Amino acid sequence: MFDHNSRYHAVGDAEYLAPDGRRIKFKKRRFLPQGERLGLFGEETVQIGDRPDTVAARTLGDPLQYWQICDANNAMNPFALTGEIGARVRIPAPYFPELD
Repeated sequence: MFDHNSRYHAVGDAEYLAPDGRRIKFKKRRFLPQGERLGLFGEETVQIGDRPDTVAARTLGDPLQYWQICDANNAMNPFALTGEIGARVRIPAPYFPELD
């Protein structure tokens, strides 16, 4: 259902049995990790023109992994990470939830 690099890839599936007998499959809720508990690769200073995906591309090698940077910074809104030039952003050590 989700690509291997999605934040939802390792989240389990569940099923709801509707009153009319239909079975509805869905993904369970993904709980955010505590960012300060994630392994730290380093920190990055936000530069002019940075977006969450450009920071992820520069530091993690994949723009689609911006969600890992959000997790490391306890950010619910990805754009809050790069909204202030000069701010320091935690870059997590690469994490592979499917290996848990």
